[in-house]
Amino acid sequence: MRKILLAVLFAFLAPNIVSHAAESKSSADDTYYKRMELYEKIEAVTQLPWYYIAAVDQYERNIRSSRKDLPKAAGLTGIYFPKEKWAGIINPDKDDTDPKSIAFFGGFGIDGNGDGKADSLSDEDVLFTFANYILRYGVDEDNFRIGLWDYYKRDKTVSIIMGKAAIYRHFGRLNLDEHAFPVPLRSNHSYRSTWGDARGWGGKRIHEGTDIFADYSVPVRATSYGIIEMKGWNRYGGWRIGIRDINNNYHYFAHLSGFAKDVHNGMIVEPGMLIGGVGSSGYGPPGTSGKFPPHLHYGMYKDNGFTEWSYDPYSHLKLWERQEKIRMKSKK
Repeated sequence: MRKILLAVLFAFLAPNIVSHAAESKSSADDTYYKRMELYEKIEAVTQLPWYYIAAVDQYERNIRSSRKDLPKAAGLTGIYFPKEKWAGIINPDKDDTDPKSIAFFGGFGIDGNGDGKADSLSDEDVLFTFANYILRYGVDEDNFRIGLWDYYKRDKTVSIIMGKAAIYRHFGRLNLDEHAFPVPLRSNHSYRSTWGDARGWGGKRIHEGTDIFADYSVPVRATSYGIIEMKGWNRYGGWRIGIRDINNNYHYFAHLSGFAKDVHNGMIVEPGMLIGGVGSSGYGPPGTSGKFPPHLHYGMYKDNGFTEWSYDPYSHLKLWERQEKIRMKSKK
């Protein structure tokens, strides 16, 4: 009787669930479309490639979402100018929108949409203002990199933004949200939440990831759209790969048995792409293996513009596993 009631309830709710999911996807697609329109509009005026503008915008949107000292992005764009930077440090009116007085006081703010105001809450004004700053240096890659460093004064920030630009340029679109589970679902594997567990080799420390146990050489796959920032040996992680995604997340794959052919630093990847195999490498000098059962150590780290920290990837793994199962069923 209970099964019948549950079936009836699901039949009643299912159309609404599908409808809400479709509405959510449609809303996200509309947001991406509007952002791309803005980026291409700024490109047409400044000749600064849209993927450079998109990379900076996405970087700032990500750090604003992960820090408490910055206001959350409210509009389509994520670039943030503090009031004193926008209006000018010595400007007595911190909410000034007059382009002439802002320029007089050395502020950054510029009118980007022709309405006569330099409004820090206007998406077009903000994007055009940042693009105008970069134009002091030039629109080619080397000068864009120099402009970024002069603005942020942080090498890692410059590297992350350049990586995002490369990803956007490679795929030619903004909607890069899909993920994949790191090993094939049909493989013999198991995992549980192990983030924060104690580890002793090499000194007392915590486990910064989730261990996915599987047989030797089970394929290891990229979990997101991203760029390979690091490939090589680490005495803790053995053969490992680090991939930075579009949302400032760093995905760490360790204890590999080896790497997929042609995998290299700077390579653009997408969800499900083969990057290596499950192994038991690590806990020693290059080549050390077999000190523990074969498994994939999967870690996730977040950069907030100042530092990077580890967080528990378990809930993400469970979500990506469910999503992939749904996709597999839909293809049957």
